Amino acid sequence: MTKCSLILLALAFFTTGMAHGQESRDSRLFQTLKEQDHFLFERGFNQCDLEYLQKVVHQDLTFFHDQGGIQYRQDFFESTKNNICSTPVQKPIRKLVEGSLEVFPLYNNGTLYGAIQNGLHDFYIREAGKPDRHTSSARFTHVWLLEDENWLLRDVLSFDHSSP
Repeated sequence: MTKCSLILLALAFFTTGMAHGQESRDSRLFQTLKEQDHFLFERGFNQCDLEYLQKVVHQDLTFFHDQGGIQYRQDFFESTKNNICSTPVQKPIRKLVEGSLEVFPLYNNGTLYGAIQNGLHDFYIREAGKPDRHTSSARFTHVWLLEDENWLLRDVLSFDHSSP
């Protein structure tokens, strides 16, 4: 084998074992995780469907918030119920910043077991008869695990909160 062939063979060997990059926006995985994000926030946060949240939040959830500290599953549900869902006359609303979502697959020996999702989101206060009032923006990173063909939110990083 020539030196050039050995270099190409080594390069091929090392790159096949490397992690995959960001998913294409038209890939099935990207669309699935975009849908997970939509339902998580539309149903769970905006509509306060806590029953739905119970189904999509992993039993071992860890939520890291740059202003609210660390929460685990039970803390997360108590906080959601008492803070996000307790004031329907001034309801917090979350909206994904269009085009900001990124999805990175997680594989174990070639088998998809999860995904990392990054993006930007804006928060608003919704009051009856008024336009939504923008209150803050932030970055997020979610780790979703695929268990028994169901996507479960396992870890959350919510950071870089800023006022408009």
